[in-house]
Parts: sequence; C-alpha cells; structure tokens
Amino acid sequence: MNNLLVAVAAPLFEPLTYRPPKDGILPPIGVRVLVSLGRRRVTGYVLDIIPQEDVSYTIKPILDTLDTTPLFHADMVPFFRWAADYYQYPIGEVIKSALPGGLTVSSGRIIELNESGKTPLTTIQTESPRKYPWLEPLLTKQKLSMAASQKVWLGKQKTTLLKWQKLGYLNINDVTKKATVSAKKETCVKLIPDSSKGDLQKSEQKTLTIIENLKAQGFSEISKKEILKLYPNGRTALGSLAKRQIIEIYQQPVYRDPLGSQPTPPETVKHLSREQIQVLEAIQPKIKQHEYHTFLLHGVTGSGKTEVYLRATETALAQGRSIIVLVPEIALATQIESHFHGRFGDKIALLHSGLSQGEKFDQWRRIASGKATIVIGARSAIFAPVQNLGLIIIDEEHDAAYKQADNFRYHGRDLAIVRAQQQQAVVVLGSATPAITSFYNGQQGKFTTLTMSKRVNDRKLPEVTIIDLKSVPTLSGLPPLFSPELREGLIANFRAGNQSLIFLNRRGYASLMLCLDCGASVSCPHCEVSLTLHKKTNQLSCHYCAFQMPAKPICKKCNSANIKECGFGTERIEQELTTLLPKAKVARLDRDTASGKRKDFIKILQAVRDRTVDILVGTQMIAKGHHFPHVTLVGVIWADTGLSIPDYKAGERTFQLLSQVTGRAGRGEKTGRVIIQTYQPSHYAIVAANEHDYQSLFEREISLRDGLTYPPFSRLINIKFSGQQESLVKQAALASCKISRGINLQHKVEILGPAPSPIPRIRDRFRYQFLLKASHIPTLASLARTIRENPPATVRSGKVRMTLDVDPDNMI
Repeated sequence: MNNLLVAVAAPLFEPLTYRPPKDGILPPIGVRVLVSLGRRRVTGYVLDIIPQEDVSYTIKPILDTLDTTPLFHADMVPFFRWAADYYQYPIGEVIKSALPGGLTVSSGRIIELNESGKTPLTTIQTESPRKYPWLEPLLTKQKLSMAASQKVWLGKQKTTLLKWQKLGYLNINDVTKKATVSAKKETCVKLIPDSSKGDLQKSEQKTLTIIENLKAQGFSEISKKEILKLYPNGRTALGSLAKRQIIEIYQQPVYRDPLGSQPTPPETVKHLSREQIQVLEAIQPKIKQHEYHTFLLHGVTGSGKTEVYLRATETALAQGRSIIVLVPEIALATQIESHFHGRFGDKIALLHSGLSQGEKFDQWRRIASGKATIVIGARSAIFAPVQNLGLIIIDEEHDAAYKQADNFRYHGRDLAIVRAQQQQAVVVLGSATPAITSFYNGQQGKFTTLTMSKRVNDRKLPEVTIIDLKSVPTLSGLPPLFSPELREGLIANFRAGNQSLIFLNRRGYASLMLCLDCGASVSCPHCEVSLTLHKKTNQLSCHYCAFQMPAKPICKKCNSANIKECGFGTERIEQELTTLLPKAKVARLDRDTASGKRKDFIKILQAVRDRTVDILVGTQMIAKGHHFPHVTLVGVIWADTGLSIPDYKAGERTFQLLSQVTGRAGRGEKTGRVIIQTYQPSHYAIVAANEHDYQSLFEREISLRDGLTYPPFSRLINIKFSGQQESLVKQAALASCKISRGINLQHKVEILGPAPSPIPRIRDRFRYQFLLKASHIPTLASLARTIRENPPATVRSGKVRMTLDVDPDNMI
C-alpha cells in the first residue's frame, strides 16, 4: 500500500502525508484532493505517491478526489518545490497561485438564526446596535453568508457566539465552499447504430434527417444547440427519439473561446535580414539539440525580434516540443497573439488576466491535454502545464511587470530560466533595453548575447530632440503642457496626414487637488497619497486602494472649498489635444479606457492601425512592442516622472521607458521624430535615450551599483511589515531587525533599516520594512528563513503581517 504526499492550500511550508481515500483508488500526481487539516477541510495537490511506513500517529485519509485528470504533470513538481524554497512561500499556496482561479475548495462556517433566538437577540440588537452590527442582517435574513460569518468568527465576539449557540439562539454550521469554476459541458446527440426506426412522426423524421445531414457534413460532435438552431421545434422529438433508443443524448466537455475578434495579423515576412538570419543560426541548433541554453536577444526597436520568435517557434514545433511566450501585460499579449495566431492557428492558448475564470480554466485544460502546444500570456503563464517544453520566449524581458507585487512574489523571467534548466529547454530573452542584470549575465557568460543593431529594411532610428522645460516660456508661472516645438510638430504632422503618439506615464486629469487657503492636498483617507481627479467620471480616485469620492471636496484641514486642480495626466492631455487640433481624432489608452478588458485593447489598437486615429495618448501601455507604421512623431510630455522615485533602478527604468516609446516612431516608410520634454536634460538616463546609447547607460549603472554593492553584485530580500496600528508595526520591524543583527554576527549580510516604507500607509495598513543585502545567496536565504521562522509575537497573533520579498523589483 502507498500513501500520498499532498501540498495543502494553507500557510504550511512542507507537504503532508495522507492515506488513499476510502475507495482505495490512488489519485494521480497533479490532481486536486479534499483533505482534513485540523478541524477544517481544504484543497490539496498530490505531489507524490510514497510507500507506507509504520508511524506512531494516525494518518488521515483523503476525503475526495476533485479532478478526473491532472491539472499539472509530474515534471512540474520539482519546479513548484524550487519556487517555494527560493521565494520562501508555502508550496500549496505556490500551486494555488499557479493554477487558474476559482479551483479552491475549503471549509467555512455559516451562522443561522434559531426560532428561539429571535426575541432575545432582537432585544440585544435594539439595546446595543453598535456593539453587534451583524445582528441586524442576521435577524433580517435568518443567516449570514460564509464571508460575513467568518468575519464575525475571527473577530472579538467569538466567545459570545459560542455562548449564544449554547443557549440555542443560533447555530454555527460547518460548510464546504465549492470551487467557483468547472469544465463547461454541452448537450450533444449521436445516432445509435443498427437501431430500429419503425414509424416516425413528422417532427421525429425531420429531426433525424438533420442529425444525419450534420454527421454527413463531418461534424464529429453534433450539439443539441445546433440541431435546434436548424429546427426550433425539435426539442420534443429529440426526447422521443432518445426514448426509442434511436439516438443517445449525452454531455460533452467544450472549451470557452477567449480569442474572439483580433487585430488583423501582419503579412508574413518573406525575407529575413542578415542579423535575423545570424541570430536564428545561433538559436535553432540549441532547440534541435534538446539542451538548456539562455540567449539574450538585444535588438533595437523595429529590428524584427518578433519574426525571430516566430521562426524559433516553428523549429521547436518541428521537434514535437511545446512553447511558452511571456509578455509583460495584456496590451502586448494582444499584439503578439495576432502574429502567432496568424502563423499557427488553433495551436495557441492564452493565459492572462483579460480572460474570465472559465475561459482561463478551459485554456489550462487544453494545454494540459496537449491540444495546445503554444502558450501566450503574462507572467503566470510560466506555470502552464505544457508537455515536452522546448522553448520559452520572454518579450520585453526587462519589464517590471514580470515581478508579482503581492502574495507569491515571484519573477516570471527568473522562473522561466529555472524551468528551462530543469526541462532542457531554450530561453530567448528579448529586449531593446535589457535589464542591467541580464546584460551583465551576458557579459559574464551566463547568457549568450545576440545583437540586432539595425531596423528591418535599414530604416533609421528616429531623430530625438530634448526640450529643457526650464527654458520654455511659462503661463501663469507654469510651463505649458506642450512646448512650442511639440505643439508645432503635432500640427505639422496632422496636416501631413501622419499619426502621432503622446506619452505620459500618469493617468487621470489632475494628479493633485490643493487647498489655496491652507496649502493642504486632498488625500485618500485610507492611504498616505493624494487623490487623482478623473474628470470624465467627476470623481477623485486613489490609485492604490480604489477609494473614490465626488470631485467637489472640502479641505479637511480648514474646511475651505477653495480647491484648485494641479498637475496633469493622460485625460487632461487628451482634452488639451482636442482643443489644439479640433479636427483630429484623438484616442487614449490607459487603465481607465481599457480597464483590463481585452476587447477594449483590440478596438483601440485596431483603430490606430486602420488610421482612424490621428493621435494616440497613453501611459506605458503604448510604449512597448507595438508596431504602428504610420506613427512619425512621438512626444514625451514629462520625462522626469520616474527619476524622483527612491529606488536604485530609477535611472535604468527611465531610460528603458523613453527608449521604448521612442521606438514607436518611424517604423514604416517615413522617418520618425521624437520630442522629449524634461527638467533634467543632462541626466545620464535622458542623455543616453537621446543618443540611443544603451552601452553608456549600462556602464554608468554598473559603476554606481558596484560602488554601492547593489544587484548584480548582490542579492536583496525586503522584509515588510504592515498592520492597522502603527506602533505595533514599528515594534515588530524593530524586533525582527534586532534578531537579524544578533544572528548576523559575522556581518556577511548587510541590514538596512528598519524604516517606514516610501508610502507609509496603504489600505489603512501602516508599513515598515528593512532590507537584507548579501553577495552569498545561501547565507542571505538562511538569515531570511530564520527571520520567517521566528516572527515577533504580534506577527504570530495576526495583528501585524510580515512578508518576504525575494529579489524585490522596487522598494515602494
């Protein structure tokens, strides 16, 4: 007999052992199971089948097997284990994060009112409405939802609840919360061979003829929906034909199609450039040899990296291997998806946040079954259950969006390299502006750097003009949004029938609302940040917690209504452009206009390609990867946005963003021009972007980081604390930091802090942090593990939350 090693969806860092279910059937590796954990029932994931051993304790059996086929393959288990160990995150939670949402089954409680409790609890509620705010909905609805019940149970009134249950006023019932997503099924019909048809009624004969015709047309599965579309009155006939055993009616799993409408795919490239050929001559042999290798493809914007991805994919497919293509965000997923769908059709599957839970689950099943061999998606697609992985492509590999910002804080690019190592696959990291660490790894021989320094068809890189905003004539003491050069350029470009792109990495209408009487800004009540005005919805919004309020605020400090709009965002830029060029068609692409919906991205992008848009305004969504051949002018409203952020990567990120948006100009037959407005024209990042000089940026950054021992010369782990009481958060941070310094006697790890986070409060939680820095990874990981395993009392009690961010991408 065997037992099962199961990772549970709970904060446990090691898997647990369970006996097979009562039916004795061993679930295979990769399926979900329902298991007991203390008094709860939780979802678990089978990692291994192990021999039974004699032990002194009782091993619980699996309660239920939740899947008929595995959600992931056995060769994914070492990958999940590595990720859990490196990022110091519970392995069950790692797998839960990797799988499509809505698949977790767990237990909970529901509080229900008894008849005998109505009178006494009504009296209590009347006398103390504020003390027991949940009593009113309980008395009204007779029971509380699982979420509301859990909130009361975990609060300060648990003892009161148990007392009232003992008195018979209410019941606290254990329930199982089911998964919210499952396979979609369709009712299908098939003929039963050699059945006796006899005398058929007219409707039965007509229905049977439709079924036979559909079968003759080659339909492998004949859906009831299709039959009723052709003969709406055939529902009763289908039932009678099934009763007479002439047909069989059954349920067939179907896939929800996430593709829908797509941008028109570009024409197939017939002739490769010399550099494209040279790059493929390096990549393709490694794919054919079935061995791990990482290539850094450093290609300028418009050099044809996408065609290299497509040709490398063709090579991997010819070897019978699967491919994962990662892009940093949905806007780029849509762009690259059109290329791959045009070339490879239904071989592709999509995995990103623009899909519904049901669509994502169906795509996951297609991948796991081998029906889809090319996966395109955002960072979480690195967990796709492909079989025989041969190639991983990371487009815009430098992008910060590959780092998960909360919960399981993994880096998609770094996990891609680990997975490729484990499964003997090739990795292609593509970027016009590689991450400093990636380029350094290329220099050190960890990666093979391949260079594409020319645009396809020898098109020239755009001419860049830097405008010093300090020298621009002011309006009421402030510079205009458009310098004279940018203003004249936009007018001339529109009159010439060309398209323009205006970039500002800040959404909304006004970034600040200021009281003119006392100088205070209108801030979010839940975060220490200013509210942003969104004029279209007439709301002030917090971009951190989504708090909103009407755009007619009263100053909380002095009660004045004399509030002025300050600053600017993409919404205001859009409005100013319609005033400047009233005949021009202006569109905006940012989170407000797209809001995560795939069809909105496609609609806007297609309009630009169809030339029904003259000027596109946007945030970083428009800066990366898009091919707009008729855009000949790019304007950057304010290049300094990111330079003031307290982060050692600020210069690198500014250069990358400016270089990427610069690369949208002049990708067609006409040459491009870029106008960058800045208050810091001599900053090395802006100078390098002006000269298209990545090498000088790299040398400057490496020199700075070497002196300060920042990555790539060290590794970092950020220890974060948050809670609703600032004093407790600060105490926890100080206590953990003291433990760290006591353990770190040989000073192999540099400890910086603790200090309040750059944004000290978000969502009503105060935030402190301290940083661990070391060049020796095992020593760094060991110290972090000791901190995690010995948390302060306030962390153990749940009053303060402690999280570890391994290889943090920002310090905010």
